[in-house]
Amino acid sequence: METLPTISRINQSAHMYINRELDQKSSSRAFIEANTTPMSYREIRQDHIIPVFVKDNEPLISQADFIVATHDIVSELFRGEEILSPQIRVSHPIKGRIPEAKDKPANQLQEWERTIYYERMMFCLEIPTILDTIDGNTLTLMVGGVKAYNQDNLYNKKGAAEHFKLFIGFQNLVCTNLCVRTDGYLADLKVTDIDQLRSGIYRLLDNYDQHQHLRQMQTLSEYAITEQQFAHLLGRGRMYNYLPAEEKKQIPALLYGDQQLNAVCKDYYKDSSFCRQADGNINLWRLYNLFTGANKSTYIDQFLDRSVNALDFVNQVHHALDGGSTSWFLN
Repeated sequence: METLPTISRINQSAHMYINRELDQKSSSRAFIEANTTPMSYREIRQDHIIPVFVKDNEPLISQADFIVATHDIVSELFRGEEILSPQIRVSHPIKGRIPEAKDKPANQLQEWERTIYYERMMFCLEIPTILDTIDGNTLTLMVGGVKAYNQDNLYNKKGAAEHFKLFIGFQNLVCTNLCVRTDGYLADLKVTDIDQLRSGIYRLLDNYDQHQHLRQMQTLSEYAITEQQFAHLLGRGRMYNYLPAEEKKQIPALLYGDQQLNAVCKDYYKDSSFCRQADGNINLWRLYNLFTGANKSTYIDQFLDRSVNALDFVNQVHHALDGGSTSWFLN
């Protein structure tokens, strides 16, 4: 196993990020929309305050340090590959002000008197030199994570668990949809310091099987459902969320609600890249991308769970079509 970056190297990397212009941005458009705002690493590092544990005023691991730690480990494991600068999206701003401005009306505050950090942050690092093609779509390897401070207990002392989400997968450059599967996702990594966080990042990246992931997605392009099956699947999807709890336990989960299913239905007819064929049929690769495309309207803290669920769901359909099992959504 390769040596992990030390704390001093993390701090050195942070300094390099600020003092070196990372002009080579990700080639993709926004990977998530919802209520998010694009943000530069420089702004997060220099302008955002860091939340602290209330009982001892010790800082949590910052979003900036999370990004740098991930970048350093990606650089170690994918040595020689091109790694683009992070694409970052934030949401849920937490605003404040310095003590000297406590009595000022909000509309009279100067910029230097305001403080801010964002409760939720998601970032992606694109590795454009690791790529493949599925059904005419180019996919590049992506690594990233989510830091949502609302999942941490800030009314505690340093040493309490801090929560992170990590992923490695592919991005479809046609539509910027993220493709993530179970072995490339840590839904809740609990750590108490930066060293544990780095170890978790390393383990995830080292254990991920990118070739198996690509084969699984490639297989989807070989199976299709009819327009009638699509309509049945969508109707069952709407019914699923209202099933009695006991019945729901017997059916593989579908994490998509009416808003996302509406988008899937609309894009079945209108999406320029993944709509139905002339006879109404749609292959499972296209169906999968309709779901991952609809996922862009999801908030940051639920985005990756739904991304993984999209692949699981479409694979259930695949196994049903292949005669390996039955699917409640198609029956």
